[in-house]
Amino acid sequence: MNKVSPNASAALEGLLFDGMTIMSGGFGLCGIPEHLILAVRDSGVKDITVISNNCGVDDFGMGLLLQTRQIKKMVSSYVGENAEFERQFLSGELELEFNPQGTLAERIRAGGAGIPAFFTKTGYGTLVAEGKETREFAGEMYVMETALLADLSIVKAWKGDKSGNLVFKKTARNFNPMMATAGKVCVAEVEELVEVGQLDSDEIQTPAIYVNRIIKGTNYEKRIERLTTRPTA
Repeated sequence: MNKVSPNASAALEGLLFDGMTIMSGGFGLCGIPEHLILAVRDSGVKDITVISNNCGVDDFGMGLLLQTRQIKKMVSSYVGENAEFERQFLSGELELEFNPQGTLAERIRAGGAGIPAFFTKTGYGTLVAEGKETREFAGEMYVMETALLADLSIVKAWKGDKSGNLVFKKTARNFNPMMATAGKVCVAEVEELVEVGQLDSDEIQTPAIYVNRIIKGTNYEKRIERLTTRPTA
């Protein structure tokens, strides 16, 4: 089975539909699937629910889909760097399901592992726990959180082979591996695409069984969300 697509638009062909749920890897602007995000934008698909740690910045990453009003709901843990995200939420144009960051990560991991729900201390006694089941274990109170799944996962890796095995680079790994397991379909983009057998099996972080399509991206911007440098003496 040939998983390699010539470009991002071709890789998403037949997968996008209005009202779908998309998981998008990345943390801030680190490890985001730049080309696949652009292809989603250019497709015109609308009323999307996006599961992502955040929504990029106003003019880059998932923030581009906010500009075009393609996102109906965000399931996220952080909104701080995107003024348009804040504006749309406060004006009632955008639904938001806020999660503590570790809870978001575990909900995604649980979805990929086939675990429908789990209990966590995080959020008990706060707004996060409103309307959710709570239970006591060993004298401590816990909140039940449900797993997250998506119609499509789009992820970014450093290197992959033509069968879909993926290797991530340092902090760009972030949410990508767990999201690859939690989508009904996973499309990956990589900086380097090699032949099957060229990756050391011990280095593979996401096995090919989770990846349905793969592309080689070029000319990555890799923007820095907020550049901070040491003051000169």
